[in-house]
Amino acid sequence: MKKVEAILRPEDFEVVKRALKQMGFVALTAYPVKGRGVQGGIPPHDMLPKMKLEIVVKDGDVERVLDVIIRNARRGIPGDGKIFVIPVNDAIRVRTGERGNDALY
Repeated sequence: MKKVEAILRPEDFEVVKRALKQMGFVALTAYPVKGRGVQGGIPPHDMLPKMKLEIVVKDGDVERVLDVIIRNARRGIPGDGKIFVIPVNDAIRVRTGERGNDALY
């Protein structure tokens, strides 16, 4: 399992969310954040508003999820965001006790 964390422009978030849902990836977590990249923000704004999307997927689905995010968030200009892929040791569905891949979707 892998956790995909994507930092996106707020205006791209709904498009990415819809595209993920169409591909069958419905469960995710998202919240507003502020940050800056190597450009250091846009004066006079040091920290720019972004959306952080987190989704844990089976190893075999990582590339599909990355492709959906990149395809729907890339504009080819600074500020498009970043994606991080992080190993996940276990997942547990609290309601049923299912573990690992069975707890995901």
